[in-house]
Amino acid sequence: MAELTPTALVVLQELAAKGPMTPLEIREQMGLPSRTVSTALRRLTEKKLCLKIPNLLDMRQSLYAVDPVRMKEMQIDFYVNRTAIGTRMKVL
Repeated sequence: MAELTPTALVVLQELAAKGPMTPLEIREQMGLPSRTVSTALRRLTEKKLCLKIPNLLDMRQSLYAVDPVRMKEMQIDFYVNRTAIGTRMKVL
């Protein structure tokens, strides 16, 4: 998570909220430049937080979707880390 840019996190949040989207749809809805969206999607797929799936309606553009298994792991990690930090803060 620390290696992700704020833009990548916003794109991930958008995909989680709205479901699979093409890069063009992401760009239009978020008002981001093509290069920024491409970089964010590349980082998200490298970290396996996002899946690239074929778009059966238009094979020229792939769809990107959140990997539900990795998102669940990320939520668990976040909860565990938040709990550990909260426990340490109470001890101090």
